[in-house]
Amino acid sequence: MQKILVFTDIHFVEHGQHIGHLDPEERFLSGLRYALAEVPDAERIVICGDLVHHGRPAQYERLRSALADCPLPVHLMIGNHDRRAAFRTTFPDAPVTPEGHVQQVIDTGEYRLILLDTLDEDAEIEHAGKLCDARLGWLRQALEGARARRVIVFTHHPPMDVGFDTMDRIGLANKAELLALLGEYPQVCQIISGHLHRTVSGGAGGIPTALFKSSCHQSPILRPGMGVHSSIDEPGAFGLLYLTQAGVIVHSEDFDIPGRQTLSYE
Repeated sequence: MQKILVFTDIHFVEHGQHIGHLDPEERFLSGLRYALAEVPDAERIVICGDLVHHGRPAQYERLRSALADCPLPVHLMIGNHDRRAAFRTTFPDAPVTPEGHVQQVIDTGEYRLILLDTLDEDAEIEHAGKLCDARLGWLRQALEGARARRVIVFTHHPPMDVGFDTMDRIGLANKAELLALLGEYPQVCQIISGHLHRTVSGGAGGIPTALFKSSCHQSPILRPGMGVHSSIDEPGAFGLLYLTQAGVIVHSEDFDIPGRQTLSYE
């Protein structure tokens, strides 16, 4: 059984700055230490976008320093708070497509992981995402190349509505087009996304889909009149994927829970 750690929406800022009263780097590193201790046999880490909060070079530099001693391979994706030029300057070895999109394929055992770039820097609705024709064409080639492997697709913007009108408006603009493409390939068995800062599961085009919480700040239930930036200080979390011969098992694990202890109810 292979194990993949998934973080998302880590939102690094410059040294000395915070989001509300929270230090995103401190929260992420606490979660990373916990994940590595609890899942010592994990093979890799995927971070599903919104790596930084404002897309500024200094924020990416801080992230690069934070990851310098990580013992596992780390695969970085970008989200609506990121900026490609600043990201690529700081992480010049990150895989990109010929058109410059931050996308990659990872083959591991019987699985293929496909990491997509849903950032739309010219979005009509701020923070919404999109997959242009070039990215969808690249995705088709990646799906064709999977052959008999099961496929897990990673996106920042989830390809389904989640029931919060304010968040659904800044979702993936052409999710129907993505799902139509994925539906042509029965080996696609799971979609993993971020963006919402909330644990959500469901189906997108008949494909099991899981969204994970942020390592930093979380979203409450968004009632009418509440904005997309409404946040609460709940414990951070990460995702844990078990890649088995029978399929993908998805866990979400909170960390930094005050007074946490292991109990026995025998």
